[in-house]
Amino acid sequence: MKTILTGDRPTGKLHLGHYFGSLENRVKMQYDYDTYILIADVQALTDNFNNPEKVRENVRELALDYLSVGIDPKQSHIYIQSLVPQTAELTVYFSNLVSVPRLFRNPTTKFELTQKQELFGNTGESITYGFLGYPVSQAADIATVNGNIVPVGEDQLPHIEQAREIVRKFNNIYGDTFNEPEAVLSDNPRIKGLDGSEKMSKSLNNCIYLSDDDETITKKVMTAVTDPNKIRKDDPANPEVCMVYYYHKLIKNPNISTVCTECRNGERGCVFCKKELARNIIEFLKPIQERRKYYEERPEEIERILKEGTEATRKKAEEIMKRVRENMKLNYFDE
Repeated sequence: MKTILTGDRPTGKLHLGHYFGSLENRVKMQYDYDTYILIADVQALTDNFNNPEKVRENVRELALDYLSVGIDPKQSHIYIQSLVPQTAELTVYFSNLVSVPRLFRNPTTKFELTQKQELFGNTGESITYGFLGYPVSQAADIATVNGNIVPVGEDQLPHIEQAREIVRKFNNIYGDTFNEPEAVLSDNPRIKGLDGSEKMSKSLNNCIYLSDDDETITKKVMTAVTDPNKIRKDDPANPEVCMVYYYHKLIKNPNISTVCTECRNGERGCVFCKKELARNIIEFLKPIQERRKYYEERPEEIERILKEGTEATRKKAEEIMKRVRENMKLNYFDE
């Protein structure tokens, strides 16, 4: 059975973009692979090193979201990154295999640096090693469990390619040790925001969280961007430029052909359409929120699941690291 490694940084609750972009795929794949899902608290500190309380609180929130969408702890090992010290050890070894210029050339890193410069001005003096070395840490996460498959969003593809380079170089120097991981994209790798932005994002405040209540969902949906050329209720419109139609398709509204036809013919007002969408999203999220409520009322069960998942991951990681140390001639007292 091949191994999957995937996960998220605990920086806040997950939203529909996360669900359709990756979570839905993870739920389907967990039954066919040896699945490890990390809560990347160490990597969350690259942006929140001065606010560890935020990271700690969101570890539980992220676990709740995982369990609520259908991640099965009997099929998947949900673990906390900082509690698997083998990952930190491997990160140090991997850091010798990649140059600083190569890290700066990573397209995702370059984009995030540009964002930081736009928000905070010149950040050259304040770039931390942790931020720049994020792809090295991610490569170590994958290799620590010798992952074959990594389900990711489009923005993470450069990181997976860099992980492949690092693993390949390690194997060339020290002998065949790791699998070269392969990225797997979902059918919806990038989900648009309510405002029409190319990505649903917490920072852009254009998302619907999996844990939003009915009233909040309805209010958010009512702000969704529609065809700007539709001025009056009976004006014909183009559904392809409408975020409401986009989400109707995303959650697989069974009446999607009717929605499209009525919209194009001017037979459907935007307010009516948004209210219908809000009801459908609420219904879609109902089983997810019911599972979330179950686990919210049983915090001891969440703790047990995280402990067991972390212990299973540590066990596998140590098996991998024994081979790493042997191949690197670092097994001084095991000979």
